[in-house]
Amino acid sequence: MSFSTVLSAAIQGLHVEMIQVEADVSNGLPMFHMVGYLSSEVKEASERVRTAIRNSGIQLPAKKMVINLAPATVRKRGASFDLPIALAVLASMGIFPEESLKDTLVIGELSLDGSIKAVSGVLPVVMCAREEGCKRCILPRQNIQEGILVQGIEILGADNLTEICRCLNGEQELESFVGGIHHYYDRGCVQQNQKEEVLDYSDIQGQEAVKRATEVAVAGGHNLLFVGPPGSGKSMIAKRVPTILPPLTQEESIEITKIYSVLGMIDKENPLMTGRPFRSVHHTVTKAALIGGGMIPVPGEISLAHGGVLFLDELTEFQKPVLEVLRQPLEEGQIRITRSQGNFVFPANFILICAMNPCPCGNYPDFNRCTCTQAQIQQYLGKISQPFLDRIDICAEAPKIQYEMLAGAKKQESSARIRERVCRAREIQKKRYGQKRVLTNSMLNVNELKEFCRLERREEALMRQAFASLGLTARAYHKILKVARTIADLDESEKIEESHLKEAIGYRTIDKKYWGR
Repeated sequence: MSFSTVLSAAIQGLHVEMIQVEADVSNGLPMFHMVGYLSSEVKEASERVRTAIRNSGIQLPAKKMVINLAPATVRKRGASFDLPIALAVLASMGIFPEESLKDTLVIGELSLDGSIKAVSGVLPVVMCAREEGCKRCILPRQNIQEGILVQGIEILGADNLTEICRCLNGEQELESFVGGIHHYYDRGCVQQNQKEEVLDYSDIQGQEAVKRATEVAVAGGHNLLFVGPPGSGKSMIAKRVPTILPPLTQEESIEITKIYSVLGMIDKENPLMTGRPFRSVHHTVTKAALIGGGMIPVPGEISLAHGGVLFLDELTEFQKPVLEVLRQPLEEGQIRITRSQGNFVFPANFILICAMNPCPCGNYPDFNRCTCTQAQIQQYLGKISQPFLDRIDICAEAPKIQYEMLAGAKKQESSARIRERVCRAREIQKKRYGQKRVLTNSMLNVNELKEFCRLERREEALMRQAFASLGLTARAYHKILKVARTIADLDESEKIEESHLKEAIGYRTIDKKYWGR
């Protein structure tokens, strides 16, 4: 009987911490004692591990067994430590040589019969193992497809504890995989987003101005607000945004898949996220569910929308404190959460799309049909603060649809055509910003605005007049320049012209119409 160590990992937010699972089997009062700052589900592993070992045909001796999960300063949560604990105990008993687990990371949950169950967060764990110099990972068989997304590390998949023991003794071989995202694409495992085939902008009659505003928003990564009466097509237009978003790069796919992997929200057979996320959030959402949180924080909806779209329908029905917490991540592209265990940073670079009615009945400013009092309208619109509105780049009014529009047979432009223009504009931005950490025009800072959004004399005079007449804030001024830069990119123009600037200013006059009084 001796001491042994098995390498495993714990996930803190989106950060992976390497964990040494140490086991010591020695003479003394028979016991199975676990230490190392453990949560209740990890403490329960002692019963699962002992029963799984016994049901795998291995008799545990009546010895003193102490298991330590180091470092003791890191909180261990989840059932993924079952398998490394079992292997550490068996190595201490001499069932297989400890050297056979050198440079090997192990995670997995055990059933009482010794079979191994899938766990969440495999992708970031395997990536961290590769960075730490591990040569292979032993994973549950259901997690193999996720593990082989990582290049440069061997993946061993196992169904039960007996298989692993035989493999470590050299009696049999576990199925081995050496992957990488390019192999994943080569095998044709990538599934396209089915919504793109079902939804299309050609389904929507009319609302050309709103569709144009949506195209500009997607091309430059700008936040967008739709204001209009019920039934004017706001939600229909928003739900078709995924059909015009540019495709993900391989790096973006891996980054988004990591977030969904930690939350256990990926398909085990086809784990790679190949479509940009579109998260539609109900107005009853809490602050913690939106931005992330908990005693050990986990990513929220804004991180699930990273690289894609967060859609808030019926904006004024959201609680005001919930909307206000969006201000910081909209500005910085990430969310920071502080807890006693440490600081957690989650990515949150998304396009915010909101939709709302202009008043409780939805008919303002049509006073022939609106039944609301001025006080009711003011109270209703007052739920959206000015600082929040300043973070909206484009505000588009969706008017009531006329019968002639609905009954017309005019063929509408397809999502594929719009997407082509969006991709061209994104490519222009990519070439312009080169090695800078700027992906879209919406990410430009003040110094970069001066460099890339210079105005000629006529445009400067127009901007000065708009600033004074609309009572713009500095943030709103910068937003207009960014939107004008995107409109110029859609026109494939090197400089911002007067027509581009007028259109960008027009997207700021709608919010002044409703909130400017």
